[in-house]
Amino acid sequence: MRDEIQEFKNIVLQAGEIFKEGFYSTKSVTLKGKKDLVTEYDVKIEEFLKKGFEEFGYSIIAEESVKEDFCDSIIIDPIDGTTNFTHKIPHCAISVGVYENKRPKYAFVYNPILNEFYFAKKGGGAFKNGLKINVSDSDNFQRALIATGFPYTSAESEKDLQIVIKNLKAVLPKCQDIRRLGSAAIDLCYTAEGLYEGFYEINLKPWDVSAGILILQEAGGVVTDANGTQYDMFNDKCIVASNGLIHDKLVDLINIDI
Repeated sequence: MRDEIQEFKNIVLQAGEIFKEGFYSTKSVTLKGKKDLVTEYDVKIEEFLKKGFEEFGYSIIAEESVKEDFCDSIIIDPIDGTTNFTHKIPHCAISVGVYENKRPKYAFVYNPILNEFYFAKKGGGAFKNGLKINVSDSDNFQRALIATGFPYTSAESEKDLQIVIKNLKAVLPKCQDIRRLGSAAIDLCYTAEGLYEGFYEINLKPWDVSAGILILQEAGGVVTDANGTQYDMFNDKCIVASNGLIHDKLVDLINIDI
């Protein structure tokens, strides 16, 4: 009997070898925007994954190539955290979300540099390196460690810059502290693992979050938009994710209406 999950995992692990080669090498870097970087390894890893996933019959939505309709899809980010990758900062990962009928089925987030492999199956729990993980059980927001990210658009959009500043001013005094590692996929996994109590960010793309969302949910966490309603990764401005226990407080503090 075919073990589809193991086949997916093997492809992601093999892509990790290309990732490690690129991480430790001298890279050719180009700009997609004022701050948004891409390397030849983003393209190499994406092409390797696309070729490996061909036989499964899904359409592919990927960061560095043409996007297809979202129904039965594999959503790929070959390097989430490219800026970290180019600077040899080890917080970067391959992210692969598998969707059927627009619903999450499997999720894989792999950081080959720190040997962190996160996996989730819808209804089957979330795992790190084969061990089950769960969100933090803390409901004390003042002791909560919150993660966030800064959108590249803040270099060009005054509105986005003001959203970042306003939310930092609202959240930072109320929580233990804020972390900014530079990879949304890893931020969601660290929230799933209970290292963070919550995470929020604006202007993320589907490939940034498609896998991390399922991993967090299967670990017992909650994901919404800034209004506390269902998050649409294709259309919503802001994602708010947490262990569920501090979620309402975090949503109350987040404001994107500037």
